[in-house]
Amino acid sequence: MVKWEWMSVPDYLVTLESAWVIRDAKSLDDAIGIAISEAGKRLNPSAKYVEVEAGMLSCPHCEGELSTAIVVADTGLVGLSLEMKVFRAESKEHAERIAKSVVGKALRDVPLKLVDVQEI
Repeated sequence: MVKWEWMSVPDYLVTLESAWVIRDAKSLDDAIGIAISEAGKRLNPSAKYVEVEAGMLSCPHCEGELSTAIVVADTGLVGLSLEMKVFRAESKEHAERIAKSVVGKALRDVPLKLVDVQEI
């Protein structure tokens, strides 16, 4: 007789960063708002569970937080933070591949980079 044991398969929170180009940005806040809105529209409905926020960086000198957005010549470059819960992944690497696949399909031609994978 084979005895089946329930194996716990962990869930993960995967954080990706993305670079978003905005044309005709009037201000930094305008560029950030447009980038978040456009990303949200492209993620909906196939990946509407992905959380989209403006990205932040740590200052190497003062360790304060800095915005990842810049506007030059009415063109904005906005760094976005994309968080997605991945359920029942086999490993951190598997969770990363799932998140990149789901987000990448919705945000075609948008560069993505892994920031963090945490078991939850």
